[in-house]
Amino acid sequence: MPRTPDQVIATDAAIELMARLHGKHGDLMFHQSGGCCDGSSPMCYLRGEFLVGDSDVLIGMLGDTPFYMSRSQFEYWKHTQLILDVVPGRGGMFSLENPEGVRFLIRSRVFTGDEITALRGAGRI
Repeated sequence: MPRTPDQVIATDAAIELMARLHGKHGDLMFHQSGGCCDGSSPMCYLRGEFLVGDSDVLIGMLGDTPFYMSRSQFEYWKHTQLILDVVPGRGGMFSLENPEGVRFLIRSRVFTGDEITALRGAGRI
């Protein structure tokens, strides 16, 4: 069976921004917004500042940083690998990168059939 793929990964630019934010603020966490105030932006918070509950799914770790998504939204995205990236512009109003002049952005790709089989075998989808 193929290796179980990561459900969320980050580009080098995202990892660099995360390191900068960690240096300024401390431990981080992400929650993939479901389309409310800030559209569908990945939101970066101080760890514990955003309360997750039974309706949220931990879809992966970016190093030591947890990345969550609402369970209902995960049902739509579970066959897709999320790729955290950074682009110029303003971040979400509550996201820590807002004053940095850049914002986090999600890119994605659909998992291959073999990857989906591995994810199912691992109980991830």
